[in-house]
Amino acid sequence: MRSGLLFLLTLLALAGCSGVREPEPPAARKEKRAASAEPAQARQDDRPVIVAFGDSLSEGFGAEPGKSYPDFLQLRLDEAGYKYRVVNLGVSGDTTAGGLARVDSAISMKPAMVILELGGNDGLRGIPVTASRANLEQMISAFRKAGIEVVLAGMTLPPNYGAEYIRPFEQMYKDLAKRHQLPLIPFLMQDIALRLARHPGLMQRDGIHPTAEGNRIIAETVFGYLRPLLRRE
Repeated sequence: MRSGLLFLLTLLALAGCSGVREPEPPAARKEKRAASAEPAQARQDDRPVIVAFGDSLSEGFGAEPGKSYPDFLQLRLDEAGYKYRVVNLGVSGDTTAGGLARVDSAISMKPAMVILELGGNDGLRGIPVTASRANLEQMISAFRKAGIEVVLAGMTLPPNYGAEYIRPFEQMYKDLAKRHQLPLIPFLMQDIALRLARHPGLMQRDGIHPTAEGNRIIAETVFGYLRPLLRRE
């Protein structure tokens, strides 16, 4: 895995050096997306909800419509006979502060589970780890207080950010998972990293976002961590 991970981080570093960043959407876009996340037909669906709450990696930035990892996760759940409905609340460019500002919109959906995938943009912008951790902890506490199961998805950063920043950034997810006894996906794109050296088509040209096939792999990774938590009805 190490060679694949280094290859992935090299792509991330090149993307960072070339100025490629996720677009920071205006507040209006976030509100519009939250309002449209649950179409009228879906509101009548009584299956337990799983919310993918994150940034562009959840939203499916750059991939074809219907090809985000939450879309593939829904297909995987259906295929395995689990009656859950996946709702994509990913917003490109979102930070942990942005996620905290819209956490109530996720809670209002009364999901059974939330896949919390945020922090990558904090890291790319060099936001202090203490601030990111505090935001994530507040989100976790809010979800747990509402009786929602939380699965935490970790991230890492390109080597050019330096070990002094990367180590506490990665440790942040481990510490939060341990403190709150959460299932932890150590690195959301861990299985892409395993294959990337031989299959570079799993990532888009920006070196940051997965292609549709990459999103399919992420969905399989996430499903593996969700499966022990799922119930059959």
